[in-house]
Amino acid sequence: MRHYETLFVLKPTLTDEEKEQKFNFIKEVIEKNGGEIVATEDIGVRKLAYPIEKFERGHYYIIYFKAPSTTVKELERIYRITEEIIRFMTIKYETNKDIKAWEKMVERAKKQSKKEEA
Repeated sequence: MRHYETLFVLKPTLTDEEKEQKFNFIKEVIEKNGGEIVATEDIGVRKLAYPIEKFERGHYYIIYFKAPSTTVKELERIYRITEEIIRFMTIKYETNKDIKAWEKMVERAKKQSKKEEA
């Protein structure tokens, strides 16, 4: 199992319910393909660096997970065929230094989600 971080941007025109459904769908794809989700972050709506498909803003999500490499292939295939996702990026953490940085980001994401729940 390798350590990964995936970021994806949804169209800003989606309703909160539709955004939640897409986010849960992506989490299901990871879990059904042998992945283990460690932490998630809902960054919210942000201005894009440049317009994408005439959108200047997008709703950002980050998922930190452990999975075999085949999971990433399937995840990126799903990203490409999902119209509501306008951008995505997946990062693999390999070295010990990278994995320690990944663990720090996971801890930060967990603390942030606890604050939001309270």
